Amino acid sequence: MRVARDWWANLSNVTSGYLACRSRKLCQNFFVPAASAQPALKQETGLFASAGKQTTVITLLLIVITLAVYNPVVSHPFVNYDDDRYVTANAHVRNGLSAETIRWAITSTDQANWHPLTWISHAVDVQLFRLNPTGHHFSSLLIHSANVTLLFLLLMWATGRIAPSTLAALLFALHPINVESVAWVAERKNVLCAFFFLLSLGAYGWYVKKQGWRRYFVVAVCFVAALASKPMAITLPFALLLIDAWPLGRIRRWLAPSPHVEQKPLSFLILEKLPLLLLSIASAVITIVAQQSGGAMRASTQFSLGLRLANAVHSYALYLWKFVWPAHLAPMYPHPGNSLSGAVVALCAAGLVAVSAAVFAKPRNGYLAAGWLWFLGTMVPVIGLIQVGDQAMADRYAYIPFLGLFVMFAFGLADVLQRLFPENDERQHVAIASIALVLLCSLALTTRAQLSYWQNNESLWQHSLAVTDRNFIAQDNLAGALLLAGKTDEAASHSYSAAQINPRDPMSHGNIGAYLLQKGQLPHAIEELKRVTQLTTDRGLLASAYANLGTAYRESGDSAQARQSYGESLRLNSGQASAWIGMGILVEQQGDLQQAAIDFGRGAELQPTPEAFLHLGRSLAHLDRNSEARLAFENALKLRPDFGDAQSALDSLGSK
Repeated sequence: MRVARDWWANLSNVTSGYLACRSRKLCQNFFVPAASAQPALKQETGLFASAGKQTTVITLLLIVITLAVYNPVVSHPFVNYDDDRYVTANAHVRNGLSAETIRWAITSTDQANWHPLTWISHAVDVQLFRLNPTGHHFSSLLIHSANVTLLFLLLMWATGRIAPSTLAALLFALHPINVESVAWVAERKNVLCAFFFLLSLGAYGWYVKKQGWRRYFVVAVCFVAALASKPMAITLPFALLLIDAWPLGRIRRWLAPSPHVEQKPLSFLILEKLPLLLLSIASAVITIVAQQSGGAMRASTQFSLGLRLANAVHSYALYLWKFVWPAHLAPMYPHPGNSLSGAVVALCAAGLVAVSAAVFAKPRNGYLAAGWLWFLGTMVPVIGLIQVGDQAMADRYAYIPFLGLFVMFAFGLADVLQRLFPENDERQHVAIASIALVLLCSLALTTRAQLSYWQNNESLWQHSLAVTDRNFIAQDNLAGALLLAGKTDEAASHSYSAAQINPRDPMSHGNIGAYLLQKGQLPHAIEELKRVTQLTTDRGLLASAYANLGTAYRESGDSAQARQSYGESLRLNSGQASAWIGMGILVEQQGDLQQAAIDFGRGAELQPTPEAFLHLGRSLAHLDRNSEARLAFENALKLRPDFGDAQSALDSLGSK
């Protein structure tokens, strides 16, 4: 593993340098006239500021700092929270990149979303790295590094202000709230969406420089790619209007325009975004249909409009607080339901109004209004007005919206120091460098600490329980982590705690059913597992419940119900390994050894556990396929060297 980490570190250095050079050339082509000379940065500002050695050096430093701070993530495992659904137990993704995988990705609304590029990116990782989590994590980290670089280059070329552009990019690179998006493989969709979102902004700057349908088409293609990564990108037309105001200054009679930018009436600029808005509407409709069919969208009977509005106001205020003080971060913040008091909501609303008043009191500082409206506007799809899932908010939702806050802080700090030291550039530079150094070192240390919680499932969910209240999802996932570690009784206590917090939580009932099944309490296990099928439409949870239900029926002697349950599990998820193993045991008991070997082989391929290889080896031995049986037993022992049953079977095969 150490050799692998060193290899990845070397690869990251080479790749980072390459990406930096390519990014610089790309942005030069977008923003600098090809026939023009390359004057120094201080001689040319605005959208068409040219690149120089200083820009290249800063770009490389941004990549190196990002990779260095996030380096521990490449040694982390997959987590037991959606990583299975997106990668490890997803039969389509596990097949790697193929025509069939691409076809499925384009047509699938699995996981209650349409995001084909996300699926394809995971399939590419499997093609390159198989199921080694190091490669999957490294891909996400590279995309985050590319996003940091793009943000810096876009701000620098659009404003001509290199110091605040660098600071904004560093804040984006190192703020701990972004750890979740980078360290969680299942959130590839977030960093990938942001990458194409930022490319869309760059393409839009290229279009503004010289308007034409071909350049507009490039903007639309980048936008479609962002939507095909994660539908949160639907706010792009709104974001483009904001950058029309600042830094481009395209809106007539608002702010001063950037050099060579023609100002237009606001009505023209709105109409200009209409084709992109139609793409947003189409994506929104597809997403709503996918989330309704996938059971992710919550009904108004569960969360009324009043509760959603209250939670939205409260969440906006909490996001602002986490921007200032990024502590107590967790993958899941439970929805407060009706527990929020009117006084708390009113206080949060007053705070948001106060910030808005302060921002719009400074009309000359266009970055304040643009950054604030960016934060408020790009957060709308995920603020909970349409409730998806059981969370109140999520750190990953801040990945794009916080770009507005980073710009506000970085450019605001630069302007304050410029006013404090109007005639002393050296003192101004020392001040901003000192403040930035202290701030960024603090953020880097906090990010490292937050990354440490993601190093294994138990630490992640124990931390989540420590920093949140009544978090039944954290209880569920901690139970799952403890089950994987063989701590059955401890896991059961957390499952019962989750069911007590939320009696309608299907996962806790599924875990309790699995625990009772293991303890041989079959009637109670069947009761709990049947309850899961009544509480959810989630295909993954249902597939797992039906697989366990099949085992409970099989051990109860009801072969017909067992076969039906296993079949339903595989209909819902053909990658449900436990259902294949259970079906293999069932047909083996009924004398169909050939089919049993096929089922065991499929189960072992999907989830290579010692038990799966033991079943496969025994079935192959019964068919006198001894060399294949030997290999299966040896694979079981590789996974668990002290597995006595596999060793005995191998010895028996040898004597035979």
